[in-house]
Amino acid sequence: MRIFVTGGAGFIGLAVVRRLVQRGDRVMAVVRDPDRATQLADLGVEMRAGDLSRTAAIVDAMRGTDAAIHIAGMYRVGIAAAMRPAMLDANVGVTHRVLDAFATAGLDRLVYVSTVNVAGNTKGRIIDERYRRDLSEGFLNYYDETKYLAHRAVRERVDSGAPIVIVMPGVTYGPGDHSGTGQQIRGAHDGSLGYIALADVGISAVYVEDVAAGIVAALDRGRVGESYILGGENTRLRDAMQVAARIGGRSLPRLELPTALIRLGSHAPAALARAAGLPDDLGEVLRAGLGVTYWASSAKASTELGYRPRDLGTGLRAMFDEG
Repeated sequence: MRIFVTGGAGFIGLAVVRRLVQRGDRVMAVVRDPDRATQLADLGVEMRAGDLSRTAAIVDAMRGTDAAIHIAGMYRVGIAAAMRPAMLDANVGVTHRVLDAFATAGLDRLVYVSTVNVAGNTKGRIIDERYRRDLSEGFLNYYDETKYLAHRAVRERVDSGAPIVIVMPGVTYGPGDHSGTGQQIRGAHDGSLGYIALADVGISAVYVEDVAAGIVAALDRGRVGESYILGGENTRLRDAMQVAARIGGRSLPRLELPTALIRLGSHAPAALARAAGLPDDLGEVLRAGLGVTYWASSAKASTELGYRPRDLGTGLRAMFDEG
């Protein structure tokens, strides 16, 4: 097939593109600067310069393809208020434009890559695709809010009959992961982690190659209109760091920042936080991580898509073996 992919140069996107190319599909990707997307070029991906800011340009890029996978977005927690418009457009605006372009181009299928985060705080429960969050409780952070809005927009198109399949990855780790969670896990493995903070957050940890396999399986045999959670091992971040440290022959640091101290730091000005290497809005990080769980079951994807995520230890060994 010829597949149109957004976010193909990103962490998850590159793993998806590699899998598509390896099985013989032709991939079309829109990238900001084709000269810098060397990994996509090495894979033989057809690239067009663009930033997904115009629906008409997305339609032009989609023409001649059979299906689309929409992965592009912005993931950061603790951003400054000034960055919110950019995140809103990256996660919600772009999704609306991709949906409009998909309808105009008349492709056979769209796989939309959402996130388990749209369920919000699962409060210690392991939820499935039927779960609906209580909106009266508000959102944990702005990423959470924008991804929920985008997910809702896609569900509205599904309800109107659009041939869309939704996948919802858990916290994804692997080589090239530059997220805060990924950096903490790598720091635990390398012995460079100076202290532990907010390690009780509950995650459904999944290796990036397993997420990519699930996305491609959804493209091939996901039921139109359905959502599929692509999670992994439901654990606490502390436990994941402990596994990483053990693989690296290390011990976790003894220093753990008290919650009271973190709360005090959350009132620091954004400029001071940046100077200290902290997120601009530490209060948002607290809301997203203090006692929060993002636990979910992938049973449906296992049954219908043949999704088989590896266990945390195996995944982390693969991550560190690959660099």
